[in-house]
Amino acid sequence: MKIEVRKNILQTNAAAAARNRELLGQHDVCMVNLMASPGAGKTSTIIRAIENAGPLRLAVIEGDIASEIDSLAIEALDVTALQINTGGSCHLTAAMISSALGYLELEELDLIIIENVGNLVCPAEFDLGETARVMIASVAEGDDKPHKYPLMFREVDAVLVNKIDLLPYCDFDLDEFRQLVGRLNPRAPIIELSCKDGDGAGAWSRWLTDTAAKVTG
Repeated sequence: MKIEVRKNILQTNAAAAARNRELLGQHDVCMVNLMASPGAGKTSTIIRAIENAGPLRLAVIEGDIASEIDSLAIEALDVTALQINTGGSCHLTAAMISSALGYLELEELDLIIIENVGNLVCPAEFDLGETARVMIASVAEGDDKPHKYPLMFREVDAVLVNKIDLLPYCDFDLDEFRQLVGRLNPRAPIIELSCKDGDGAGAWSRWLTDTAAKVTG
């Protein structure tokens, strides 16, 4: 007898994701799922988005195996941040997000940014009910990530190349990276960003604003 455990898990998750998407649609809220490996700069990227949010009313859902370090950093900016500690799981699930949404005043929000658990494998497979997916690849990680994690790059709606200020000091071929991503996902824009210096923060915020506008009108 063959027991398709993984298939059942994904089907259950997909059903929860559909409910999340319906709930967000009822309130015209955009939700962006931000994914990256540990240390790529997910929280810093969110902080830059907050600093340039303009009139967007936003909240953040933080996913980590343990600790509240990132959510506390977001709350220090006077933005609502909900912490989900997975206790060992390498990704967030739609059910986890559903629980978090219950604590938010959705009618008072335009945008929710999810910081997923640092991982380039599992998060790509789990729909959370998000409006869009964004992947961060930092210059310090090397330009070969599209070769190693093709599913992640195929699944996202935008790619951020973070820590671009380190480009002179790292063995990262930006042109090669762009070509690799373009072959895997030609529809995804590539935004160069330095959270340290702020370069590219405007382009990142404009992408978020434009994405949210498609939902909020």
